[in-house]
Amino acid sequence: MTISESAKQGINLLFTRAAKTNLALSAGDHVEITPLPGNKLFAPPEKQIAVLTIASYLFRLLTIFHFTADRATTTYFGRENADTSFEEDFGEVGNLCCGAMNRDLHKHFLHLGMSTPDFLASHCLPFLTELKPGFISQHKITINDSVSMHATLCLCAYAPIDFRVDEAEAEDETGALEMF
Repeated sequence: MTISESAKQGINLLFTRAAKTNLALSAGDHVEITPLPGNKLFAPPEKQIAVLTIASYLFRLLTIFHFTADRATTTYFGRENADTSFEEDFGEVGNLCCGAMNRDLHKHFLHLGMSTPDFLASHCLPFLTELKPGFISQHKITINDSVSMHATLCLCAYAPIDFRVDEAEAEDETGALEMF
């Protein structure tokens, strides 16, 4: 199935917005996202992946975070929280990131669902080709110049996909409680 260029750009833009907003755990954190060239799948150096899926009747979008649970990464995402595992802490951040993308995609598509994170070894990545994705994009993510990871977006279309995302549109603020 065909995926328009504007839809591909939209997926990348929605991911970049969501990741910059939700991977920054405090106001002073700096998240840099660099798109990698090409539409070919390459295996980033990280040892583990977290897979989150947004699905509808028309498509499946996999957001895959590649990470190594080294000291810098576990300290940043866990904030040295002894009560939870790294997978729980990072899973929550991944859910927030994909939840923001899900909300923005819901402006264009009805009946969206989102998975919980699945944590796998990175050697599972080549099996993505079995899904026959119509679009793959990969990004390098650097947080505060100390945490390095990658992300792969994999869009599998079951019908023609075409939508446009306004680049100037700000992400809606979410999570705030309103007091009456």
